[in-house]
Amino acid sequence: MHDAAAGLIAELIEVGRSAVVRGLVVASGGNLSARLPGRDAFLITASGTWFDRLAPADFAVLDLDGNVVDGNPRPSVEWRLHQRTYRARPDVNAVVHVHPQTAVVLDALGHRVRLLTSDHAFYLRRVERVPFLRIGSDELADAAAVAAADCDVIILAHHGCSTLGDTVEMAYRRALNLEEAAANTFRCLQLGDLDTAFPEDAYADMHHG
Repeated sequence: MHDAAAGLIAELIEVGRSAVVRGLVVASGGNLSARLPGRDAFLITASGTWFDRLAPADFAVLDLDGNVVDGNPRPSVEWRLHQRTYRARPDVNAVVHVHPQTAVVLDALGHRVRLLTSDHAFYLRRVERVPFLRIGSDELADAAAVAAADCDVIILAHHGCSTLGDTVEMAYRRALNLEEAAANTFRCLQLGDLDTAFPEDAYADMHHG
């Protein structure tokens, strides 16, 4: 594994540990990736790896055509989801694919995830979704890439989410905010509220505090 990847691997390992603690994944569900700087290639977790047990040997390196060029020889079955996103969005340097259950359940029941706080509005901006498509398929990867054209947060129906960022931290921050927004939406529904959301006219004034 190239030395330039070490820092990114360390970040992804920490995201994996945190995602398990926060209940965003179970067992070996989900996958994490990061684009390698200066190369048309990206790191991705290997097939069957558990998020809270990740080690440097658990990462494969793929080029943007999907060929394994270094590291673990068995990339996640969802490598296409990441590869197509990197090809569609040159500005994206990390993709976090986890299984946030509140967001998935709300979507399955036909409820949109509402952005209720300033953090949700700033980090998520907008949430897209794609219908259920076979896990690991070209169809799912292509649909997610289309949804990601001008959006950084995509719910994959009956499956999970894909959140994008210019850094690993930002991609993971968006995953955390998505599940928090979903939990808040669920609370609103329990209280009988069907409409409340962050005021649209306030988006123009959003800034990072």
